[in-house]
Amino acid sequence: MTTSLLPFFPLNLVAYPGETLNLHIFEERYRQLVNECMEENKTFGIPAFLDNRMPGCGTEMKVVALHERHPDGSMDISTEGIRVFRIETFDNPVAGKLYAGGEVTFLPEDTDLIRPLPQLVELLEKLYSLLTTPVAYDVKQKPFSFQVAHKAGLSLVDEYELLTIRRESARQQFLIQHLQKVIPIVAEMEHTKTRIRMNGHFKNLDPLNF
Repeated sequence: MTTSLLPFFPLNLVAYPGETLNLHIFEERYRQLVNECMEENKTFGIPAFLDNRMPGCGTEMKVVALHERHPDGSMDISTEGIRVFRIETFDNPVAGKLYAGGEVTFLPEDTDLIRPLPQLVELLEKLYSLLTTPVAYDVKQKPFSFQVAHKAGLSLVDEYELLTIRRESARQQFLIQHLQKVIPIVAEMEHTKTRIRMNGHFKNLDPLNF
């Protein structure tokens, strides 16, 4: 695999390929980065920054819209994830620039599923039903795992682990295992909230026969 140079915009989040991410750009170094990307039609990388360190992978992003440029030079932009990379070298700053960057290797995607695993879809629907929160997703959009990852209640560490899994079937199994653990907890929380709401109300109870 060949390496490519990317400017870096480290963030305390995980961005996924296919995801739209809105950003407010205010630091001078990142204003420089974004301006260059828009003027030269270049991409940049968002390496995940976890526990005050960059574990090594991130997502290549492209600027898809400039919504507003404010008088102080800050910007509101929309970006879209393209593909996952692994950091090979890191320079902070890049020579002659204000921002960091480095060489990356793009990791091949293995979309080995035509459609989502039925068990995953069923568990997602169960979670959203418990939360009474409508969540839109498109089962035809690939990879499905990246589309729903931020909507499954993963921790930031788990979101990063999902990013590093190359095979779509393995990512969906990862989500299934997570949902099988979290749904009973959410269900018990909802049951507890129901009991709390009932507390203090008059109850028409049948007498017990001893």
